[in-house]
Amino acid sequence: MRVLDVREAALPMRSDLRNSVFSFAEMTVSIVAVLTDRIVEGAPVIGYAFNSIGRYACGEPMRARFIPRLMQSSPEALLDRDCFLDPSKALQCMLVGEKPGGDAARSVPVGTIETALWDAVAKARRLPLAELVSQSWRQRPMEARVPCYVGGGWYRPDSKPGDVTEELQRHLDAGYTHMKIKVGGLSLAEDIGRVEEALKLLGDPRQLSVDANGRFSTKEALDYARALAPFKLRWFEEPCHPNDFEASAAVAEAYSEALATGENLFSSQDVWNQVRFGGWRKGRDYLQMDPPQIYGIGTYADLVKELATHGWDYCRHFPHGGNQMSLALVAGLGLGGCEAYPGFFGAFGGYADDCHVSGGWMPAPQRPGIGFEGQSRLHALMREVAVDWI
Repeated sequence: MRVLDVREAALPMRSDLRNSVFSFAEMTVSIVAVLTDRIVEGAPVIGYAFNSIGRYACGEPMRARFIPRLMQSSPEALLDRDCFLDPSKALQCMLVGEKPGGDAARSVPVGTIETALWDAVAKARRLPLAELVSQSWRQRPMEARVPCYVGGGWYRPDSKPGDVTEELQRHLDAGYTHMKIKVGGLSLAEDIGRVEEALKLLGDPRQLSVDANGRFSTKEALDYARALAPFKLRWFEEPCHPNDFEASAAVAEAYSEALATGENLFSSQDVWNQVRFGGWRKGRDYLQMDPPQIYGIGTYADLVKELATHGWDYCRHFPHGGNQMSLALVAGLGLGGCEAYPGFFGAFGGYADDCHVSGGWMPAPQRPGIGFEGQSRLHALMREVAVDWI
């Protein structure tokens, strides 16, 4: 199995949503397509991925360094013992000549290509990626269904009182049971009002989490921690800058309920720093790395398995992204659950068109590969990148 070509295209996300830090109005996304020489059911196997949500398109370093290194590698150097492509070997080829540190500059472009390679390999093996991940890292079948919560409660340009209740009610009607809303975009009093508004609808505080997107100084985070503590919410996410481990530890010491972070950590070393120096507590707190943004599927799975040997149960992981890539890892590794963005982020938010949530549970994907073929709008964009290959 060989890589014949790799392409990247940048597309606008087309969203007017904002969190407490920035608007998504200018956000762009990279789509990657990998053409292989493997033929399945009369068509070439093409692997797809995109660089998730929250980071801009990253095609320049792909085209300048990572795709050329991959294409210049000896084809045999990229194969496993069964002669399928080995994404871990491809990862090492792409990293030749890279200086340690500054991972965010390469982990997203490299991880997106690596994820597309996994899509191709799973399709060539005619397996859902979740099943291939489970066989590779757990030696057991993938999970049949996974828990799924909604990452919502956004600030909109025309936000008004009652918006949170209206949004969360739509999610309840769609079969979700657990929600997350933003904090930090208004005053503390107004944000606490939004929490109270949400809890009037949900009832159980363990069904609600809040997310500050790294907005707060240490003092502000501690102010919010004191105000949120009596509610006993499911978790308080990213209260401080993701690399301010001293601030993180201060909040963890002051806040007795669960904390969460990880979507803006870009290497295994970042995550270990969070665990060792950020005050994160095994058995209480959560990690939320984004698979294509942390060097891809293999790095994510290896890290989860290594953390488990240090007492971090698989259920403490909720990968960021709300997409088929994260879903494959949740179902494959038996993680805590998925995030979802129903109706948000255009073609890039959500799951397969025929995927339905019931009682807060989502069925595991059954299509070969990651399963983008089940998302009609997104797959149409991906096919445009590979149009003359098809």
